[in-house]
Amino acid sequence: NESKTNNITLLLFYQYVEPPWDEDQFQKALAFVTDRGHHHGLTGRMRVAREGLNCTLTGSHDGIRGWCADLRNYDGGRSRVVDGKVVTEFANTEFKLTDDLPPKQRFPKLHAFEVVELVNYGLAGPRAPPIAQHGGTHLEPSEYHAKMCEKDTVVIDVRNHYEANIGRFDPPKEGAQIIDPQMRKSTEFPMWLDKKETKEMLRGKQVLMYCTGGVRCERASALLKQKIDQEEDTKELGIKGVYQLQGGIDKYFKEFPQGGLWKGKNYVFDKRFAHAPPAVEAVVRTKKVLGGDDDKGVAVESDSSKKLKNKQGVAAADDNIMGKCESCHKPWDMYRGKRRCPTCGVPSLICRECWEADKNGTKKLGKWVRCDLCVAQDVQNKRELRQREEQEMKEYESKLRSKLGTDAYEPPVQRKHAITRKPKPNPERITRLFLKNMCAKRMDEAALVECLHPARVTHIQWLKDRNTGKFYGSAFIEVKTAEDAGSVLAMDGTMVLGRRMKVKYQKADEKDVWPLPNTEVSSS
Repeated sequence: NESKTNNITLLLFYQYVEPPWDEDQFQKALAFVTDRGHHHGLTGRMRVAREGLNCTLTGSHDGIRGWCADLRNYDGGRSRVVDGKVVTEFANTEFKLTDDLPPKQRFPKLHAFEVVELVNYGLAGPRAPPIAQHGGTHLEPSEYHAKMCEKDTVVIDVRNHYEANIGRFDPPKEGAQIIDPQMRKSTEFPMWLDKKETKEMLRGKQVLMYCTGGVRCERASALLKQKIDQEEDTKELGIKGVYQLQGGIDKYFKEFPQGGLWKGKNYVFDKRFAHAPPAVEAVVRTKKVLGGDDDKGVAVESDSSKKLKNKQGVAAADDNIMGKCESCHKPWDMYRGKRRCPTCGVPSLICRECWEADKNGTKKLGKWVRCDLCVAQDVQNKRELRQREEQEMKEYESKLRSKLGTDAYEPPVQRKHAITRKPKPNPERITRLFLKNMCAKRMDEAALVECLHPARVTHIQWLKDRNTGKFYGSAFIEVKTAEDAGSVLAMDGTMVLGRRMKVKYQKADEKDVWPLPNTEVSSS
């Protein structure tokens, strides 16, 4: 019966393309993957950029495999001939499949996101280190496993800290040293890699990197290799090699179902949310069937499940809990609900008891309940964190300019067809907005219209200093529809041209003349 009911297949894959697609090639690829996805009845997320694809999809056994076959055969005008055979851009893509999942793990619909980068490192355009030229050496799980047992080795967890908080590799004491960069988001990685203390940790070592499926390691390893090749302060560290785990944790679990050197759970961005290695998961399922749960939500281990655990030689998941509840600090490794850290916004790790207590009002989860990273860094509020991030970004950008001696390495502008934004509510149907904290030197009509796309801007009133007549970073804009206004408001707090732009609705007063004459944008 289970084989008939659990009939969902999960697909994880990514593929960078070099050189990047031009506009026409990008549009054709986007249309192709979306059309074939609907044809095969797939659901999930497709991150589509000029630099390639990064997808998490669900569907039937045949539907997923049919879509993969279509993509392998996709030409797109860039196929090449090797040994007399036509080789397409996705001919060697590694598709990671998980079959026999329950229907509840199927995504509700298919959504293709048009993005600047497959992983948002802030390394788009001329900043992007070429993967073919600088990418790290790919190691299969067994090779990577062996490397983690070698001395003079460091292993960088390229994931966010809240992911590493519930599970990570745990090499033997005489083997590699694990390094958690303690990032809240991937844009922090280039800055972390540039720090003196980071470089000292890498001195004289062979460097291993890993992430969930492998995609985050591609640019990360290429960035480090590029720095070794081009920057003297990194070259002199004597790094003995840069390696990455082929297929990520997902593939490692398939080769080491009992866990290998892994401890805890693997945080994932699909409807499984997090999972342990397969053999550990099997023990947990057996405990639920044979042992049941006690009143506190803690699994009660039966004699049968103990025998199974001993026979398989694995530790049950509750023996390997890595995280702690942010409220009561008991061991916990399940991210529940939609609560996020009130200071930095990462998912909150809250146990079942504290979650229920907050729900029924007996113990509220106040603003003082923050993620372990904010507690360790003594970050008390959003403003303090934002100021810290902006200062670090400013220092990093300044170092980049001085190293390169050119303005060609400016932060990339949010390009047309960038991240699809979910519009904010706009019950009053306002179409006028106020924007501030924009880059006064680089922001102009073309850049603003481009970064606010797909919202359609019709008028811009640049606000200028009365004495000097110079633009000082603020403007009123008019957009075509209320939905466009909601899309623009969704960009409040977004980094644009190196500054965090602020946006709010600004309803025109009845006495105002709006839109003003001579403010219509040329592209409207």
